[in-house]
Amino acid sequence: MCTISFMNLFFFSILSFVMSMIFIMNDYVVFIEWEVVSMNSMMIVMTVLLDWMSLIFMSFVLMISSLVIFYSKEYMESDYKINRFIMLVLMFVSSMMLLIISPNLISILLGWDGLGLVSYCLVIYFQNVKSYNAGMLTALSNRIGDVALLLAIAWMLNYGSWNYVFYLEMMKSNTEMLLIGSLVMLAAMTKSAQIPFSSWLPAAMAAPTPVSALVHSSTLVTAGVYLLIRFNILISTTWMGNLLLLLSGLTMFMSGLGANYEFDLKKIIALSTLSQLGLMMSILSIGFMKLAFFHLLTHALFKALLFMCAGAIIHNMNNSQDIRLMGSLSMMMPLTSSCFNVANLALCGMPFLAGFYSKDLILEMVSLSYINKFSFFLFFFSTGLTVCYSFRLVYYTMSGNSNFSSLNMLNDEGWIMLKSMMGLLIMSIIGGSMLSWLIFPTPVVIILPKLMKLLTLIVCIIGGLFGYYISNVSLFFSNNSFNNYNMSYFLGSMWFMPYISTYGMMNYPLIIGKMVVKSFDQGWSEYFGGQQLYLNLIKNSQFNQMMQNNNLKIYLLTFVFWIIILYLFMIFL
Repeated sequence: MCTISFMNLFFFSILSFVMSMIFIMNDYVVFIEWEVVSMNSMMIVMTVLLDWMSLIFMSFVLMISSLVIFYSKEYMESDYKINRFIMLVLMFVSSMMLLIISPNLISILLGWDGLGLVSYCLVIYFQNVKSYNAGMLTALSNRIGDVALLLAIAWMLNYGSWNYVFYLEMMKSNTEMLLIGSLVMLAAMTKSAQIPFSSWLPAAMAAPTPVSALVHSSTLVTAGVYLLIRFNILISTTWMGNLLLLLSGLTMFMSGLGANYEFDLKKIIALSTLSQLGLMMSILSIGFMKLAFFHLLTHALFKALLFMCAGAIIHNMNNSQDIRLMGSLSMMMPLTSSCFNVANLALCGMPFLAGFYSKDLILEMVSLSYINKFSFFLFFFSTGLTVCYSFRLVYYTMSGNSNFSSLNMLNDEGWIMLKSMMGLLIMSIIGGSMLSWLIFPTPVVIILPKLMKLLTLIVCIIGGLFGYYISNVSLFFSNNSFNNYNMSYFLGSMWFMPYISTYGMMNYPLIIGKMVVKSFDQGWSEYFGGQQLYLNLIKNSQFNQMMQNNNLKIYLLTFVFWIIILYLFMIFL
C-alpha cells in the first residue's frame, strides 16, 4: 500500500506542478461551482478555485506527503497496522487538498475540521498517557479556531454567499467584513500556533516522526498562513495587521529562545517550525503576500527533510531523543548527517540554499518597510536565534564523542529512508532559486545602505558563533544554562504557555462547564423538566390503576362524592 500511495501522490504532484506552470505563463484562473442545495435566496455551493498559488501549493504538499509515505514504509515497519497509519495520512492529505482549493468558507470548514480530527488521531497514534494529553491539548486549542470559523460562516449569511473571493475588495471599508476577518484571523492563529495558542505545537511531537515531517512542515500548521494569504487584503490594510505583526513577532522571538534551552531533538525542530511560522505571519501582516507564500514553500522543503533526518537518527538511537546522548553522528551516519546539515544551513539562510532566497528577501524587505524599531529588532534578533540553536544542535549531535549509554549499531543502511531524504535534499538545494524565478519573474533590485544590506549576514554569523560557544562551554553535565535555573525554566517552557493553556484555558473552563451541566442540565432543568414530568406520569398512572381495580368502596365513595358535588351545585344555583 505504501508503494502504490507513493506513486499515485508523486504522479499527481508532477501533474499539479506542470499545470501551475501553464497557469503562471498564461495567467489563468479556473473557478468551478457546483450548487449542492438551494434554500430561498441562499445556496450551499461547493467551489473549486484553481490558480497558480493553489496548484503550486498542492504540488508541494503532494510531493512531501508521497516521500513521507515512502519513508514510513521503513520507519513504521514494525507496526502491524501500518495500512491504518497510511490511510490516516491519506485522509490528512485529502483534507489539506480540500482546504487549498476552496474559496468558500463552508468547504474550507470541511477541510479545516478534517485536518483537526485526523491530526488528533495521528498525535494519539502511540497509545500512552503523554500522547493522549498532547492530543487533547492539540484538539482543544484548535477547537477555538474552529468555533471562530463557524461564527464567520454564520455572519456571512448576511451577504448571500460564502464565497469570500467575491467580497475581497469590499473588505477594506466594511465594518461587518472586519468582524469576519478578525474571526478568520483568530482561526488562523490557532492553527498556526501563534501566541497565545503556541503550546500545542511542541506537544504534538508525540506523533510518529513521519507525521511530524508532514504535519509540521507543509500541511496543518501552514493552513492558517494559507488562509490569511487568501484574506491578505483585509489583514494588511487594517488594525489587524498591526496586532498580527506584534503577536507573530513575539512568537518568533519566544520560540527561538525556547529552542536554545531545549534538549529534545524533535521539540527543537518543532520550536524552529513555530519560529518560521511567526516569520511568515509577520511578513504577511506587513503586506507582502507573495513573500510569505514563497517562504512557506521553501520552508516546507527543508523542514520536512530536517524531520526525516531526525527520525532516522532517533530510529538508530533506539528511540532516544535527547541530544545530550548523541554525538559523533557524522562519523557513523555520514549520509544522514549530510542531509541534516544541509537542511540546517537552509534553515539558517546559507547563501544559495532554499532558505536563503526567501529569508534574505524577507529581511531586506523589512529593512525597506515602515515598521517600528521593536518589530525590526524582533525580526533580526530572531534570525540570529535561529542560527544559534541550529549550530547548537549540530554541535551536540555531530561533533565530539558518542555519548550514548549502551552499545548499539549506528549506520546509514536504511535505504528507503535515505532515498526519500535524497529527494528532499535536492529540492532543499535547488528549490529556492527555482521558486524565486517562478513567483518573481521580474527581477527586483533592493537598494539599501551597505551596513543594512550586510546586517542579515552579520546577525547570522554572530548567532552561529554564539550558539557554538554556548554549547562548547556547557557540554555534558556542567551545563551553564542551569546556573540561572529560574530564567532557564521560564524561557525553556515557552514563557509558561503550556501551563497557562492547560490550566487557564482548558482546566478551569471545563470545570465551570461541569458545574453548569450539574446545576442546569442535570439539576433544575431535570427537576422541572424531564424528571418532574416522569414523576407526574407515574402518579397519574397509579391513580388510573387504582380507579380500575373495580373496588366497591371506591365506587361508593365516588358516588357519594358526586352526589355532594351535585347538591352543592344546586344550592348555589
